[in-house]
Amino acid sequence: MAALSIVQVPIATGVSVEGSDVPASAGGDTAPVGPGRFLYVRNGDAASKTVTIATPGTVSGLPIPDVAVPVPAGESALIPLATLFRGPTGRAAITYSAVTGVSVAAFELET
Repeated sequence: MAALSIVQVPIATGVSVEGSDVPASAGGDTAPVGPGRFLYVRNGDAASKTVTIATPGTVSGLPIPDVAVPVPAGESALIPLATLFRGPTGRAAITYSAVTGVSVAAFELET
């Protein structure tokens, strides 16, 4: 797994995180979690991809299901990196159904 670094993005009209993205890792990636943090996923492939974020917690002893987000071909997605996704390393564990044409960036909105 590759560890994504946080990119600070100022809150302003017309700001883009494109250009800060890197190819998604075949073995998955990790990213810091917390308020104002997001995962940007760009699918430049001709096939839809699914991004899955592990949810390691439980509620009343029952596991919380992982979050799976479909990203259609040629589209992008913005996924909040809530503290709910904090794993044993303090980071979210992110996997992809396939990585061909997929790029990602972890960012935080500056306050």
